[in-house]
Amino acid sequence: MPPPERRGHDRSDEKMRKATPRRARGNRSGFTTGACSAAAARAATLGLVSGTVPDMIECLLPNGRRVHFVVEDGCVAADTAHAVVVKDAGDDPDVTHGARLTADVRLLAGQADCLILKGGPGVGTVTKEGLGLEVGGPAINPVPRRNIADNVRAAAGDLLDHAGLEVTISVPGGEDMARKTLNPRLGILGGISILGISGIVHPYSTAAFRASVVQAVQVAAAQRQPAMVFTTGGRTEKRAMRQYPEWPEACFVQMGDFVKAAFDTARDCGFRRVILGCMVGKLTKIAQGLPVTHAWRQAIDRDLLAETAAEVGAPASLVTAIRAAETGRFAAEKLAELGLTVDFHRALALRAWVSLNQRYPGRFELDVLVCDTEGRTLLVLPHAEALDRFGGGRP
Repeated sequence: MPPPERRGHDRSDEKMRKATPRRARGNRSGFTTGACSAAAARAATLGLVSGTVPDMIECLLPNGRRVHFVVEDGCVAADTAHAVVVKDAGDDPDVTHGARLTADVRLLAGQADCLILKGGPGVGTVTKEGLGLEVGGPAINPVPRRNIADNVRAAAGDLLDHAGLEVTISVPGGEDMARKTLNPRLGILGGISILGISGIVHPYSTAAFRASVVQAVQVAAAQRQPAMVFTTGGRTEKRAMRQYPEWPEACFVQMGDFVKAAFDTARDCGFRRVILGCMVGKLTKIAQGLPVTHAWRQAIDRDLLAETAAEVGAPASLVTAIRAAETGRFAAEKLAELGLTVDFHRALALRAWVSLNQRYPGRFELDVLVCDTEGRTLLVLPHAEALDRFGGGRP
């Protein structure tokens, strides 16, 4: 169980939290890597000023709220101070939950008002253009940079009148965490990114993942790549890479659940050619027109599945069973027994194509690559075929 909420008359005095090893699903919000880094940096700076790193620190978030964070491993030695804040992602499924955001602050004698921010071990290094960050510098995004600086300056006070501070943010184990993110694809190597617009992570928003999808498209645009290939997971991406071996890796982006974010960014970056790769469940949700396909947002439309099954010749008894089932996979497996696999998935792909074409009329030349649950190609629906059949209308 998380510690109790600290309550008072001021609603800006929010929660005191510390990461726990296991989390039940729920509605509890958490904090970004940027907010935790700012809190650790503020605690270490206060330690340098006062001689003791506090066990609890109040931190100003980018959204203007003030939050108390538990501080671990605080220590001061000569002209340096060290502090750790453990990231609590709340009920957001984030690979950085439990990460130890670490700040080491060093006094720069005689360098009045100088504030240097560095990335230490576990914080990625930017190696490609298109991210809005300096190539060769740490992957600390602009909002967290400002937030860290604001909190350090607030804690330093008069110290900066005659000296400067060097702040190094590090994340033990960050390099391993980064392998589970899009960072290597984005050209961010050696660790995670320090992210966060508001400082708060909302449950199941996976804001960091969404941001990385947007960045991946922007990087591809900056590199003048010929097309985007959006997939919903690792297996569909591997299949898409085998299907389109002529295209560079930067063209392939796992958009996960973030359909609208991926396609909006592709539109804004001027891409015309897009391939969508997915399996039956996500394909159905895209056909439903959902901007986010996460299971917690909206259930799969069983009526749509049943109607599609009937369209390709499924018997009435099976159509009824599909309408009562919980998953798209049930429909796919039952129709496979009747030899209707390709017909069923092609009909779903056409519905998904129409849904996206209605949202982005005339914007994309869109092909749909449909895979089975093992990541094998079932079919490719070319844009020209869908256009000939339905144009801008409905199936």
